[in-house]
Amino acid sequence: MAPTYPRAERQPIVDDLHGLLVPDPYRWLEDPSLPETREWLAAQDELWRQHQRVLPGLGSLRARVARLTEVGAITAPVWRGDRRFFLRQTAGQEHPVLYVAGPDGRERALVDPMALAGDGSVSLDRWQPDGDGRLLAYQVSRHGTEQAELYVLDVDTRRVVDGPIDRCRYSPVAWLPGGTAFYYVRAGTRDDGNRRGVYLHEIGTAADGDRMIAGPAPDDGGSYGLGISWDGRWLVVSATSGSARSNDLWLADLSTSSWAHPRLRVVQQGIDARTVVDVGLDGRLYVVTDLDAPNGRLCVGDPGRPEPEVWRDLVPAEPDAVLADFAVLDGPELARPVLLAARTRHALGEITVHDLRTGDRLAEVPLPGPGTIGPLSARPAGGHEVWFTYTDHLTPSTVYRYDARTGETTRWAAAPGAVTAPDVDGHRIVYPSADGTPVRMVVLAGRGHSGPRPAILYGYGGFGVPLTPSYSSFTLAWVEAGGVFAIANLRGGGEEGEQWHRAGALDHKQNVFDDFVAAAERLIADGWTTGDQLGICGESNGGLLVGAALTQRPDLFAAALCSAPVLDMVRYERFGLGPAWRGEYGTADDPDQLRCLLSYSPYHRVRPGERYPAVLFTVFGDDTRVDPLHAYKMCAALQWATASDRPVLIRHEDGAGHGASPASRRVALAADMLAFAAAHTGLDLSAR
Repeated sequence: MAPTYPRAERQPIVDDLHGLLVPDPYRWLEDPSLPETREWLAAQDELWRQHQRVLPGLGSLRARVARLTEVGAITAPVWRGDRRFFLRQTAGQEHPVLYVAGPDGRERALVDPMALAGDGSVSLDRWQPDGDGRLLAYQVSRHGTEQAELYVLDVDTRRVVDGPIDRCRYSPVAWLPGGTAFYYVRAGTRDDGNRRGVYLHEIGTAADGDRMIAGPAPDDGGSYGLGISWDGRWLVVSATSGSARSNDLWLADLSTSSWAHPRLRVVQQGIDARTVVDVGLDGRLYVVTDLDAPNGRLCVGDPGRPEPEVWRDLVPAEPDAVLADFAVLDGPELARPVLLAARTRHALGEITVHDLRTGDRLAEVPLPGPGTIGPLSARPAGGHEVWFTYTDHLTPSTVYRYDARTGETTRWAAAPGAVTAPDVDGHRIVYPSADGTPVRMVVLAGRGHSGPRPAILYGYGGFGVPLTPSYSSFTLAWVEAGGVFAIANLRGGGEEGEQWHRAGALDHKQNVFDDFVAAAERLIADGWTTGDQLGICGESNGGLLVGAALTQRPDLFAAALCSAPVLDMVRYERFGLGPAWRGEYGTADDPDQLRCLLSYSPYHRVRPGERYPAVLFTVFGDDTRVDPLHAYKMCAALQWATASDRPVLIRHEDGAGHGASPASRRVALAADMLAFAAAHTGLDLSAR
């Protein structure tokens, strides 16, 4: 039987937007301080707890997710001189710990979030050692809010020597030579609209007196990126606007202008392209760009003449592989300097070796298998080695080292925990979407799988973010329990380059939902599952995907897991980081874009009398990126509208946000979501 839902008043609020009448009956749920909102949310919490208590197999599922999570995590080393910095998380640790090791190999913990707050509420968001490895800038935030404070640590003494500097959400840090100062990005105050700018900070001085050297950003969610050459001579500043999918770029020669007043020379401005530049030890300008190359190309130029007109292709674009990263190896041990180029080809990583001068391809770096390659990490001052992480659906993240002298790849550091993964077969499928576009999907199932099974279809499809193979205790626990897990590489993502991304953005957003529905239909047609056994899952932008799919095709799914979702596409710009997403979704201020947004906005497509699938919304009270109001309003609308006896519930978690959370909280969330999906797709957990 369907539960009795808490009362939610439908108010007669209708906005006239460009001549369109847009109802918004649950707008009162946007205000969490209202007594009515607090009362409604408390009743929803109790309703979820009642349902959670009777979910079959929840305890055993939580134990298995926890066991699969005990592999922990390890990152590739970041080198500064003879010191290496890295993160490691062992079994039982709530957060990764930042370590440093010197030439003797002895490791010392530098930043342990649990030492900062024993309840696990503090997370380490970002960190950057200075050029000598003597100082460390690091950023921490609480409860997943991503509202970071920046501190500076003396690496030898572990003493905080500067900070906190507030409003530094995921700020890049560009250290100046000698570690006496750095550039960083900071948000303003409410008086100037919280707009971000680039600042210069001198160690030991008050941050409120820091000088802005670029900005403030436009009030549409714009922000900045930073970089500095290894010798400290060349400063790179990039700027993005919330209404654009490209960036502007400047370069300053700090040898001819002061640190406090760098003369920023335009590299590109007003060009529809994303570009990243760096100046190498050889004095050349290295450029990674999708200008005239949607899959990316690597160019070289002269930092004294940084304009696109004089760039020269070093590693040209490839038609079916996306350039992701590069590294230069030019140590004295090498017969000739080489360049490593990392690409993703249909979501699988590869690394090739090229002559640094000509770009000619010399070899391919041996890899452990078809999986995901992390960023390339080389010694900034030169060398013959590069480090990277590798992972796939069954392999936890592992650090590998490539030696350009021998051409060999060896394992450098394994994940600290030991876990036996279940026997899983991966099946790569190419299927046509509604318009005939071929789309790729990976289907994971237990070895020897046969016949339709309860399944979860996962997707994201946005912001150019690729879904590549990775170890996941969430996925493996489901497959081990007898289910099927499918991951679709939808348009809007970055699996096939910038054209693939743009084919699923703005007025092409419906393509993403069509790709997802076509994936579901293919799973059913191929006998992997049935409509009564199929669940869908997505987070953040993927929550929008799930909301659109369940409102456009409620007949196709049995259950939906919708986490931290964006669902009110008319008012999304008013909350959280919404202004920064206009380049992806569009804006309700434009009449044509409003019509497009309304055509798929999940909250506005809820219709009374529909038999909607079982839905679980999971939201976080301290989410500063995607406001929980989206899920509140959508939950109320579905509870009012559905004619199905399948429940529509919301799992609200206080003290957590969109950012990192303690491992125990992640385990509990994953188990709750999987148990809900199992209960409503028919996956029998009683024997597990």
